[in-house]
Amino acid sequence: MNDAHPKDALLEVVQRGVESIDLGRQLRTGMPQSPNHPQFWHTLPRRHGDMVRADGSSAANDMITTGTHVGTHIDALAHVSFQGKMHGGVDAVAAGVGGKYEELGVHTIEPMVRRGVLLDVAGHLGVDCCEGGYEITVADLEATAERAGVTVGAGDVVLIRSGWGSRFAEGAPYVGGPSGVPGVGEAGATWLAERGVHAAGADTIAFERLAPGGGHALLPAHRVLLVEHGIYIVEALDLEGLAAAGWGEFTFVLVPLNIFGATGSPVRPLALRAAR
Repeated sequence: MNDAHPKDALLEVVQRGVESIDLGRQLRTGMPQSPNHPQFWHTLPRRHGDMVRADGSSAANDMITTGTHVGTHIDALAHVSFQGKMHGGVDAVAAGVGGKYEELGVHTIEPMVRRGVLLDVAGHLGVDCCEGGYEITVADLEATAERAGVTVGAGDVVLIRSGWGSRFAEGAPYVGGPSGVPGVGEAGATWLAERGVHAAGADTIAFERLAPGGGHALLPAHRVLLVEHGIYIVEALDLEGLAAAGWGEFTFVLVPLNIFGATGSPVRPLALRAAR
């Protein structure tokens, strides 16, 4: 090895082998999503055989249309305002003039390579899935962390498993509606903010608890995290594999699409650790 150019420590780990768990949902037309956002749509405007070149070859191509808050996605700080203000006191109406949020759009989110922590609340409670409308309490979060032997600290990305993600393939029941959806409330979001987390995510459609029959009428955790503390939210994660593997902490990697001025972006996060 040339001492003038020492080998990068991270590269050495990668070359020795890295285990990965995909935390993102596959994007499919018709997948469950919030009724507040445009749906994902994929089609093939050109298929093989539509145009054949002189040498007998052909090519296919795609077109997608999508909202930025469908599938597994991240909320930028521009996504939510409270009493006319976004994070940092930015005037929400004035910021949207021109159709782009220049100050707090998703393009301002730096790629994340951070310590990730899984809080498997459903596993701690001994259930496959928390009931619809169940509020994950501060006591639940603390007891889950203690049982897993992890602490939540500044700069972490905390992923909360309610088990509701196992219902994703069911479609409409995953969205909640009459049943509600489990998740943290205002108190749980405040607990996360007090620990200085960088981002928080969950296996549900809106991260936080949705009351039975209440839909998205009230979202206090979004206010606490996005508006008051500048903490990003990741929704509709697939946490089943991570929980089954028993990974309490790991390297979390997430890169949003670099869409200027957008309020969110589809993402495909990964949990990584050195091969054992």
